[in-house]
Amino acid sequence: MAERKPIESWLTDMDGVLMHEGVPVPGADAFIKRLRESGKPFLVLTNNSIYTPRDLQARLSRIGLEVPYESIWTSALATAKFMDSQRPNGTAYVIGEAGLTTALHDIGYILTDHSPDYVVLGETRTYSFEAITKAIRLINNGAAFIATNPDETGPSNEGPLPATGSVAALITKATGRAPYFVGKPNPLMMRHGLNAIGAHSETSAMIGDRMDTDVLAGLEAGMETFLVLTGLTGPGDIDKHPFKPSHVVDSIADLVQLV
Repeated sequence: MAERKPIESWLTDMDGVLMHEGVPVPGADAFIKRLRESGKPFLVLTNNSIYTPRDLQARLSRIGLEVPYESIWTSALATAKFMDSQRPNGTAYVIGEAGLTTALHDIGYILTDHSPDYVVLGETRTYSFEAITKAIRLINNGAAFIATNPDETGPSNEGPLPATGSVAALITKATGRAPYFVGKPNPLMMRHGLNAIGAHSETSAMIGDRMDTDVLAGLEAGMETFLVLTGLTGPGDIDKHPFKPSHVVDSIADLVQLV
């Protein structure tokens, strides 16, 4: 492998890397503290589109992780950025929560169920059969179909929950139209994030706990990648993929000295 340039900026996933089921991963506080003291640009990323950056800032702060809201990048923000670049000041029918609707309002989108330009599917804990039916009919009538992320399940204390990818599959089956997924592993989310902090992929690193989203997204965006083993991917899962992370470490605590 060719020698890479020193890491000048960091992108890290949130769930499974900095926290696990609402509890901070040991060493996460030290890592964030070191990042902030270093002055290096960084982003905390999440495919979850439910919360706004300010919501997530408050949730992280409650468990002792002090992350500025400007340093949080969600699939909802990435989706809004993409839609603004494609069709400024458009209209959308949205299935999702405040993180997504706020992001779309902030770029000047009108949310409507009357002949929208887009149907946008995001994360929610209360997927409605009525809303899904309406989305199917709007897509059949010509609305473009976008989803914030392809994750098929999400974590909960009771076990896995159906997530955006699963509901997207249902809508695709009913319409014959697959969505454009904006979130990880789409490198678009990473590139927009890098642009937001003025960073370059050649001197940036991505930290994640999933091979199929975090590592793949970082790889396709041209970044150095670190897989931590505190989330969904175990050591035995790595060789199941045709690609490899640049580095495998036990946890975020092992990376504090690299900042």
